[in-house]
Amino acid sequence: MSRGVSEHQPVSMTVDSNTSALGERTRDRLFTAPFVKLVVADLAYFLAAGIAIYTLPLYVTERLGSDKAGAGFAFGAFAVTALVLRPFAGRLSDVRGRRPLLVSGALMCAATMVLTAYVDSVALVVVLRLVSGVAEAAFFVASLAAVADLAPPSRMGEALSYNSLGLYLGLAFGPPLGELLVEGWGFTAAWYGAGVLSMLAAAVVLRIGETRSAAPGGSGPAPLILWKAVPPAVGFLTATVAMGGFLAFAALHAEAVGLTGTSAPLFVYGIVVVVCRIAFAKLPDRVPTLQLGATAVAAIAAGMTLTAFWGAPAGSLVGAGLLAVGVAFCTPAFFKAIFATASPSERGAASGIFSACIDLGLGGGPILLGLVAQSAGLPWAFGVGAAVALAGSTWTALLSRASLRPVGGVAQAG
Repeated sequence: MSRGVSEHQPVSMTVDSNTSALGERTRDRLFTAPFVKLVVADLAYFLAAGIAIYTLPLYVTERLGSDKAGAGFAFGAFAVTALVLRPFAGRLSDVRGRRPLLVSGALMCAATMVLTAYVDSVALVVVLRLVSGVAEAAFFVASLAAVADLAPPSRMGEALSYNSLGLYLGLAFGPPLGELLVEGWGFTAAWYGAGVLSMLAAAVVLRIGETRSAAPGGSGPAPLILWKAVPPAVGFLTATVAMGGFLAFAALHAEAVGLTGTSAPLFVYGIVVVVCRIAFAKLPDRVPTLQLGATAVAAIAAGMTLTAFWGAPAGSLVGAGLLAVGVAFCTPAFFKAIFATASPSERGAASGIFSACIDLGLGGGPILLGLVAQSAGLPWAFGVGAAVALAGSTWTALLSRASLRPVGGVAQAG
């Protein structure tokens, strides 16, 4: 009897161990069908956005006969509604779920793209762009929340690294696709192409299903602003301010320092971000999140500083590459840090904070650094961007130190 027990006990333990290991692998699995579908939907949506980036200024100036100011006003109008509505989209996605916002946002985007082909005034284009801002707030906020829903907690940073490729590739290849459509078949074909891609995004997210977990009973109303996510969001905002300034003035600076291909710094930036996101996708989950965020924003500051003080073509390219390394790790690090402050029922609110930082930085950065460039020159603009990022790196490092400080004998996770 004793011998039988001793023979069978290890077998039972082995089976339990294998079952447990299989369960762990299943729980930690990232590339599920819903996750892959979400990446595909994001790619389709942002390909449509990329087509609009190329087509809209030409459409307003050539077809509608407006000037560059009119084109800029039409282009930027969507950011107004997108920024204002992000917190409300976050709350709605926490209350009603992610899928309704993903589907309605993509369909609304499709409608605005197609209708733009038929308007005959800049005022109507602005109205449609305001509506597209509503669509962007709904789709992007719900998409980020869905990423957090679908990602295993141990792979949250990796999930954002891979998911963001849809955005980057869409915005990289959308403008050339728009140029191809405009040159080959005209503006109407470009707007219809963008509309079809948006409808494709809607069809894909419709098949994902709802990713939001049911909120626990008695949890109260979903927050409009997740205040506990604000401290790490401040660090992320400084990074996006510097990033926005770089994107706005990289080509002008390249021309000023005598670089033959003025788009080269932006090309280097895009390639480095994509390569780092793929090659080091797992890194944000293997190091302390806020420490990585602080280091990444410091790299952004170093890249801006190098660009400001090395007034040569090589300086422009090396600075762009160094800044891109910082951007590659900055976004997943702060995504993980911000969403770590949220319960499953608050992920929409966290997404609203995270995406609002992108809007404020990419919109406010060019304005701030543009004023500096106008009064003191481009090197000073990059220098101010570096100072903003350095302040954000210092702030994030202080947050990281505070989070690791022992509380009751136990250090908090950073």
